[in-house]
Amino acid sequence: MDERARESSRAIIKRREAIRMMGTAATGLAAGCAASQAYSAEDAHRGQGKNMEPVSKPQHYICGFHVAKANPGFQIETQHYCSMLNEDIHQCLLYDSTEKNAKLLGVEYIISDKLYRQLPKKEKKYWHAHTYEVLAGLLAAPNTPPEDEQEFMRALITTWGKTWHTWPDPKTDVPLGEPLLIWSLTGDGQADEEMIARRDRRLGVSTQELRKRRTKAYGYQVPQIDQPESLDAVGRQWTDDGPDEPRTLPE
Repeated sequence: MDERARESSRAIIKRREAIRMMGTAATGLAAGCAASQAYSAEDAHRGQGKNMEPVSKPQHYICGFHVAKANPGFQIETQHYCSMLNEDIHQCLLYDSTEKNAKLLGVEYIISDKLYRQLPKKEKKYWHAHTYEVLAGLLAAPNTPPEDEQEFMRALITTWGKTWHTWPDPKTDVPLGEPLLIWSLTGDGQADEEMIARRDRRLGVSTQELRKRRTKAYGYQVPQIDQPESLDAVGRQWTDDGPDEPRTLPE
């Protein structure tokens, strides 16, 4: 065999060896990915381990509607998964649906009226009232027995929420833009009625029936408050002006 033939033979052997090594590496990579996937699935299945405690057991599921404080035309149905931090504070993870791959919209902190009254004036502009939402039937807890839901909603009437959507528009593939400060619906005629109807059909609830039941049980009129005129406006619970106090149902 002359020198040129020997060089050609050595080149062929090197190529074969390179292909063999690449195949071995690819097999190892595939096995590593499979192992990683198997570990992730198993770890997610366990899910109740010590490290998962903060998110493993939300005490409450609430479905409601959010509106951007700067733009009342932006309204979205929002799923709340809430846990109690203490008797005055709940904290909620917010999703755009109840599906397995729902998008995490943001967070909401819910505090008692007592804590809200202690906040500095400049802080209060971030907090919206839940009074109208509860009494108008916009907040629903469909997984909760009716008697328990009624008592739970009674406790929410005077609470306040501070909510930021870090995924402002869930129709986008990735979260875009600055976090969105969220407000609540505060009066009749403000909500997108079709949005409410879609929610009611899907969950098998009736916003109007919830409204009738709660106003009768709690004895309060449904408040009618305008949406804020600016980001600096402070929320109100019961009235647009004058003393912010509840109005009871007529006898």
